[in-house]
Amino acid sequence: MDSVPGVPCWVSLTVRDRQATEEFYSAVLGWTFTDSPLGSGFRTATREGKPVAGFNEAAVSWQLPVRWTVFFSTPDADLACDRVHERGATVAVGPLRVGEGRAAMVADPQGAPFGLWQGELPRGWEVGAGHAPAWLELHTSDAFAAALFYGEVLDWTKNPSHGVSYEEQHDEVHILVDGETVAGLRGGGIEAAPDPRRRTRWDVYFRAHDIDAALAAVERTGGSVLSPVQQAPHGRYATVRDPDGGLFSLLGP
Repeated sequence: MDSVPGVPCWVSLTVRDRQATEEFYSAVLGWTFTDSPLGSGFRTATREGKPVAGFNEAAVSWQLPVRWTVFFSTPDADLACDRVHERGATVAVGPLRVGEGRAAMVADPQGAPFGLWQGELPRGWEVGAGHAPAWLELHTSDAFAAALFYGEVLDWTKNPSHGVSYEEQHDEVHILVDGETVAGLRGGGIEAAPDPRRRTRWDVYFRAHDIDAALAAVERTGGSVLSPVQQAPHGRYATVRDPDGGLFSLLGP
């Protein structure tokens, strides 16, 4: 994806024990790791030479929790953070200079953390393609309110020529990039009252060619399987936790 404003442009994991975490993801998903151009403390996970995700030691240096964060591209991180503030949401960190770009860690009005990135995007990375995340999903109490918030902060529009749009699908709002669905905002039917019991967060789904073998590797390398394998329109999936506490989902054929 070439600098389309508002797209999900990267996912990054904050870690405490980098070596153990890299060994876990290597065993479960076959990733290898290289130093990142973003600088010391940053690593890039690759599969077959293609970028998959970033690892960073911000859990230590910025005192952030261990978690997977979805980043959205923006041409102006300051303006995007101002929009977050104006809508009663939280800017936790930044914008800060990171390598040749600028990053901010923010949270939506329901408390779901996400990232903003102003700068060059990883080449060859695209949700749903190759070994990048197969799917991104926001669990929230009110999907329609979330779509309005993200649309205003990230300057989405229903004009297809802009590149990013969203559409209502029953109790879910789908984010589309050039007409392709890349993420969902789920929770609280469009015509229903918001569900206050739903814990808000962005979930990252990584594709496993053999989900049963991947789940066995999770437990063998110190992680935890948090849910039984379930069937969804995208395939069979299960939620897991890595040894450092990072939550994500495995998605099989």
